[in-house]
Amino acid sequence: LFAEIFLLLSHFYTGVSQVPNFPEFVIVGLMDELQVEHYDSNTRRYVPKQDWANRMTEDDQTYWDRYTQIARGTQQWFKGNIEIVKQRLNQTGGVHVYQWMYGCEWDDETDEVVNGYWQDGFDGEDFLVLDLKTETWIAPVQQAVPTKQQWENDKAMLARYKHYYTTECVDWLKKYVEFGRSSLMRKDLPSVSLLQKTPSSPLTCHATGFYPDRADLFWKKDEEELHEDVVKGEILPNHDGSFQMSVDLDLSGLKDEDWGRYSCVFHLAGGQEVSKRLDKRDIRTNWKTNDGGLVGGIAVLAVIGCIIGFFVYKKKHPKGKDPHQDH
Repeated sequence: LFAEIFLLLSHFYTGVSQVPNFPEFVIVGLMDELQVEHYDSNTRRYVPKQDWANRMTEDDQTYWDRYTQIARGTQQWFKGNIEIVKQRLNQTGGVHVYQWMYGCEWDDETDEVVNGYWQDGFDGEDFLVLDLKTETWIAPVQQAVPTKQQWENDKAMLARYKHYYTTECVDWLKKYVEFGRSSLMRKDLPSVSLLQKTPSSPLTCHATGFYPDRADLFWKKDEEELHEDVVKGEILPNHDGSFQMSVDLDLSGLKDEDWGRYSCVFHLAGGQEVSKRLDKRDIRTNWKTNDGGLVGGIAVLAVIGCIIGFFVYKKKHPKGKDPHQDH
């Protein structure tokens, strides 16, 4: 069901131009999809988003102040880069979004650095991508070719990046794991409910409250997973850091005597499962009988959607040289 599990540290920077009611610049630091750091141009402070992240000051009392200053400088760098890319693309006014994402993956079982990545984007499309294995830059658009050529000729910069993503970034990742192990390595099973809007609606199996997001939810008949007459939803975040997902089953062709052969199965990475057999008495709904009564109990058919609608990297400047280079 799942690929091998790796730990991922990633940072997202987003700079915007002429976007109303949105900060001009935002940094989000994530550890395995859990937000641990934040900066924006409204608050102008680099702050922890998890209690355990405060432990970053154990070895460095000035940690948050120092990275606040770095973030403020990067904010100005981003503002300049938006103008440079606009000129490259022959654009002037209007709404524009410049994004930068970077990070590294690590296998905590083998201590192997799986991958490091850097990706630039402008107005929702790739602009420059680093291929760390070949130590080359990919330019998806013609306007990025001059930067690609310039950066590939700078062998010292490429060597610096390779060292950062394969060594220093992973050192930061390991520190986060050390401080936040109880949160980052936890495994929470969900509550699973059967929901239906009307008697003719598809039956929804809804799982909520699980962690991490490496999970699967599916319908099966007897012991065989169903692929027909099912519609699977995306994994969505809950406000408390856990996750939810749902999968619909079309009941139109289902015979009454076959109901007991169907079940909804939630599978969490690592092997833990929750199974719920299809039973009419367990279905929650808000459709009414002819006498106006409610059938099946209280409806809970709302799916909470939380979106991190921007991305782009925040470089977690280690002790080394600032890698930012103008386009």
